[in-house]
Amino acid sequence: MPKDAAVEEFAGLVRALKTRDGRSYEALGRRLCVSASTLHRYCSGATVPEEFAVVDRLALLCGADEEERRALEAAWTEADRARRLTASPAPPPVPAMSAAPEPNPEPSAPDPGPGPAPDPTAPNPSAADPSAPEAPRARPRRGAPAPVLVAAAVALVVLALAVTLLGHPTRTASDPAPASTAPGRTAAPLPFTWSIRSQLWEGGCGHTYLVDRAPRAVAPPPVAADSGAWAGTHSAVHGGEALVRITVQGRSPSDAVVLHALHVRVVDRAAPLPWNAYRMDNGCGGAVTPRHFAVDLDRPRPLARPVDGLDASGAEVRKIPAVSFPYKVTSSDPEELLVSARTAGCDCRWYLELEWSAGGRTGTVRITDGGKPFRTSGTRGRPAYVHDSAEGRWITDSDSGQTG
Repeated sequence: MPKDAAVEEFAGLVRALKTRDGRSYEALGRRLCVSASTLHRYCSGATVPEEFAVVDRLALLCGADEEERRALEAAWTEADRARRLTASPAPPPVPAMSAAPEPNPEPSAPDPGPGPAPDPTAPNPSAADPSAPEAPRARPRRGAPAPVLVAAAVALVVLALAVTLLGHPTRTASDPAPASTAPGRTAAPLPFTWSIRSQLWEGGCGHTYLVDRAPRAVAPPPVAADSGAWAGTHSAVHGGEALVRITVQGRSPSDAVVLHALHVRVVDRAAPLPWNAYRMDNGCGGAVTPRHFAVDLDRPRPLARPVDGLDASGAEVRKIPAVSFPYKVTSSDPEELLVSARTAGCDCRWYLELEWSAGGRTGTVRITDGGKPFRTSGTRGRPAYVHDSAEGRWITDSDSGQTG
């Protein structure tokens, strides 16, 4: 089946972006949170994305300017319209309206055959006598007769008296009434899934932990992938900054979930921990932060403020402009939100709330660290240590030549 001209034009623009960038389908797909095969279908015109957001992210990754992005959005709009027209099935023929179905015929007695001809002189009992007064019309009966209702009411009163006399416990005004739930109704599942990673390092290489141990009792710094186990073993607390990555993905490929806002709730503030600070500096790698939010926990009412993200996976670092809420997610177009929560003057415990809506439903999801608040403490004035891999021990900043 030949492709629509609008779809071909859109696919050509996407192919041009991919060719100009030079990266493989796999590398670009990882940046866009889509599979390589999905990106290839976009470039070939076999599929048109249901949302422009993923195409816009591709344009930003490939260095498109504002004019190119506007042209790409116009082409996607036409291609999406063609996709919807192609995907919409022809409406089924409307059946002709017919009279209400007749009830199933009851079995009848055999036809007794023709009877005697009626006498035309005999009076017709069904004919109305014009001289006779009109009989009052009978009203349709609705409900039970009054005597039956009175009898039922009396029976209920007698039953209530009997229960009282038998000593059935009654609830006083101070007793809470039981919650009423519609029979058979259960809470509907969320239309999306979410997961977090809370032991992240900036750029995959730099992070500071506060640990209530002397340097000789602290193990060497782990690789970033093992940071969670290392922090758990040492009961470590994020020092100065905590990075939390939230991945949100819809359950349906077509019914989008709208993410409206991300709120920060601080549940406890205390003085910064008087522990040693240990720095995890062991070489950096590439990183991508497409949706980056900065949080200042020292403010009375912290806010998640969108800031520019970075793509350091290629030969040069690319800036990803900040994009504010709302976002849309489906099963094929997830979102990753990176929250950077910093403090200098408190030991803060906090969590996040994500507002969403989908299909006429709205809600708020509380995002915590495995059911507990996230925790970040300032490091100002604390002894800071880095690990000397040559000597296999922790040394102070002054010994290493580093400062801060």
